[in-house]
Amino acid sequence: MTDEESAQTDDGAHDHSHGHGASSTSSRKLAAVSAINLLGFVAELAGGLLFGSVALLSDAFHMLFDALAYVMAFAAAYVADRYGEGDRWSYGLHRLEPLAAFLNGLLLLPMVGFILWESYQRFLDPVAISTGPTLVIATGGLLVNLGSVYVLQGGEMSLNERGAFYHLLGDAGGSIAVIVSTAVIELTGVRIVDPITAGLIAVVITWSAGKVLRGSGAIFLHRTPLEQDTVRAVLREIDGVTAVDDLHAWQVCSQITIATAHLETDAETMADAEAVTRRVHEELARHGVDHATVELCPSYGDRDTHLNEHAH
Repeated sequence: MTDEESAQTDDGAHDHSHGHGASSTSSRKLAAVSAINLLGFVAELAGGLLFGSVALLSDAFHMLFDALAYVMAFAAAYVADRYGEGDRWSYGLHRLEPLAAFLNGLLLLPMVGFILWESYQRFLDPVAISTGPTLVIATGGLLVNLGSVYVLQGGEMSLNERGAFYHLLGDAGGSIAVIVSTAVIELTGVRIVDPITAGLIAVVITWSAGKVLRGSGAIFLHRTPLEQDTVRAVLREIDGVTAVDDLHAWQVCSQITIATAHLETDAETMADAEAVTRRVHEELARHGVDHATVELCPSYGDRDTHLNEHAH
């Protein structure tokens, strides 16, 4: 096999739509969740102000920031789905997904500071709250969270949907905490339970922010989504592959994984090289790669000497 016969090929069978159908479904889900949570925020905010519960106010602001996060996620999914076509964008505008998720995580952090400050003030000077109406509104907030979880469930979730899901878990936990703390106040009269509950909600929010920031940050910093050693071993076992010189994988968004591979082969004809390339693409696809570029070159006897002399 000559140098001219080195095969560099892209996955011809790759679907360049990059999962637009899934993106449309994601957009609809996030839009529905946004609307549901905005309504829940209005109800909890009014209840917290009217009945004096800082825990309910904390849960309301948690729901507000979540709703804004869902709006941003919906906007990112909608724009990527509608305006990402054409040669100008190599992989569409799907990079907006981790960007929106990262901003969502950042939005949670100032809210934590606000909740902790208000909780501290109420801990020093507990305020009487109207437990009956607070219980009713907190229960309504929990139903809003459960309804949103129902909308999101089913199928593999995108990064933004997972971010929304974690937000909703935090919201549901917050609503349950408000319900329990309000019941405790009603039964015991211990008012500091309310600010303590608000502080616990802040901890949950911080955990949610960390999950979202780690996931989106990993995509921006090109952390590989593959088990590199495992994939290399699988590729080396393919008949016709003699060495895996280079393998890189990264994600454009949570639903699109890209990989490049430089392999050595003992294939002697173009037909053999094409067969090797096809099997490499199949193995990469089995490991979750959506778009792969594979380069084959002949196995030379002086390969190791050449690589050592030209090492960077």
